[in-house]
Amino acid sequence: MTPSARIAALAAILATATVAGGASAQTRGVTANEIVLGMHTDLSGVAATYGVSSSNAVKMRFEEINAQGGVNGRKIKVIVEDQGYQVPKAVQACNKLINRDKVFAFIAPLGTPMNNACFKEEFAAGVPNLFPLSSARSMYEPFNRLKFIAGATYVDQIRAGINYLVTKQGKKKLCVMYQDTDFGKEIVEGAEEQAKKLGIKIVEMTAHKPTDSDFTASLTKLKSAGCDLVAMGTIVKDTIVPYTAARKEGWNDVTFLGSAATYDLVVGAAPGMDGFYGMGLTEMPYADSKVASVANFVKQYKAKFNIDPNIGAVYGYVAADLTVKGLQNAGKNLTLDSFISGMEAIKGYHDIFGGPEINFGPKIRQGANSSFLAEVKGGRWTRVTEPLGF
Repeated sequence: MTPSARIAALAAILATATVAGGASAQTRGVTANEIVLGMHTDLSGVAATYGVSSSNAVKMRFEEINAQGGVNGRKIKVIVEDQGYQVPKAVQACNKLINRDKVFAFIAPLGTPMNNACFKEEFAAGVPNLFPLSSARSMYEPFNRLKFIAGATYVDQIRAGINYLVTKQGKKKLCVMYQDTDFGKEIVEGAEEQAKKLGIKIVEMTAHKPTDSDFTASLTKLKSAGCDLVAMGTIVKDTIVPYTAARKEGWNDVTFLGSAATYDLVVGAAPGMDGFYGMGLTEMPYADSKVASVANFVKQYKAKFNIDPNIGAVYGYVAADLTVKGLQNAGKNLTLDSFISGMEAIKGYHDIFGGPEINFGPKIRQGANSSFLAEVKGGRWTRVTEPLGF
């Protein structure tokens, strides 16, 4: 073989290797046969009910895909870090995932303040933030091509609920009870926007820490103000404790309304929660659901993890499935740019849980913007309305 022929043959081999390996040489978290994703979530703190279930479901969906050969020849690996729903721990977890593990993207990271605290370093490294377990506006605004969120924001969820209860049930004295976090302030913002639109005033507000367990002072203040509707910027424990305390004290002429953060099996099943309202995004994963795909998911999840899934599992599974769609659309040559294009190509997506249709585009980072009002009846969540939106 002549020198020129050897050079040509070598060039051909290198070209073949480049095609086979795709973007593995230059794309972080991507090799010829693997894609590494990261997830910082709460496995041990006040929101662990969401973190454990969502991370389980993310793994479950990726294992299903890997069993089918992966995405375009690559298996998906997810590294989960516990941040205990604490900002300092979240920052540490993000640093590890970005700098040591070199993940390709974050999937279903939990918590509004935790995500906000990680964004700067995350985006500087070119790491997409995919479908966080937070519906804060900051999860997709201001526009950043690396941010993707699936559903309605807390602001619009609480606005829709307030609008319905004021216009359909005649509520007049709106109040707000919220945890003093980025998440809680989203509820305040939504309540203020809708009150202004309806021409009513917010009569009273109270704030608390996420870890507080005594709400006597807050309830006394709200009751004294004559509230007949309390919008709650709360999650699980800080929803159950004040609501049940109010009912035990005989304060029954008031309606309590939470965002999708309260729409959880634990909240619905807790003793004394009947009559509580929350905003839902998808079907609740009940084993006896009339939706066949939901009932089947519950069966498979319980068989795998020996526990019933909650709504966090639903969000995690959908987040993983949407990520798979984006990766499939990106093609074999996976780069950050091809993945972003793949995400933007998702149109007319429907999950298995009856959620709203999801669409993305070059300037669209919020896939859907509707939620429905649900009420706890007999320890179960029951839909009150069809999807509401703005």
